[in-house]
Amino acid sequence: MCIIVLNMKNGKSNISLCSLASGSVGNSIYIENTTAKILIDAGLSGIEIERRMESKSLTFDDMKGIVISHEHNDHLMGAAILSRRFDIPLYMSRLTYQRVAHKIGEVKNLKIFEPGVSFYIGDFEVHPFQISHDAVDPVGFSVTYKDSKVGIATDLGIATGMVKTHLKDSNMLFIEANHDPEMLINGSYPWSLKQRIRSRHGHLSNFDTRELLVDLKHENLRNVVLGHLSEENNTPDKVLETCGDVFNIDKTSIHLALQSGAGDLIEV
Repeated sequence: MCIIVLNMKNGKSNISLCSLASGSVGNSIYIENTTAKILIDAGLSGIEIERRMESKSLTFDDMKGIVISHEHNDHLMGAAILSRRFDIPLYMSRLTYQRVAHKIGEVKNLKIFEPGVSFYIGDFEVHPFQISHDAVDPVGFSVTYKDSKVGIATDLGIATGMVKTHLKDSNMLFIEANHDPEMLINGSYPWSLKQRIRSRHGHLSNFDTRELLVDLKHENLRNVVLGHLSEENNTPDKVLETCGDVFNIDKTSIHLALQSGAGDLIEV
């Protein structure tokens, strides 16, 4: 699970975000400012991430880091491959690295962070904080650069007070809207998986996401991206029906991040 906040102060913002993939099969978010680029998670094959970036005319030039939120394969798959191929620093917590070291192979440019301790990636100041998901050490991030703030919460079972604190005052939000509760209960998943998804360590429902967005909306929230939609237990129409009327559409644009392809490059 991943919660990331990009916060820019003291100057004109020039930051953009592109969802390369969002869902249970793979997740990766591309973020750039005027001097640097980072990936948040790399849960597709390296070749597929390259292909999706190329489809949006994005490159690995000036890529300063790949940041891993937790060890699940849909957030990790291509990370070590891309790190080796392009000599990009790979960032993850110590516990996460210990969990995945045996399967990702040697990483020469490995950077270990500690939850609660800030670090820098290029001009981004990153502050990792712990969150609730069924992983060994899932974290969120606050990242500062100039005068805009982007908050990202892609895998979480509950929006705690800490989550809301780190996401508040965002100019862009990337939030998961994983499932419709009725579709999940009536669907084909085994009961144990349904219980896991609904738990404090699982994923937010559309209605959970709506409540979070109500708490987080403010005058300067310009874009909301709703992602990590379950392909079996949700639909774009249900997400928009549940969450779409939270905002004044003249002030806040709503986008959907899907599993099937890269989205548009959205500027704060």
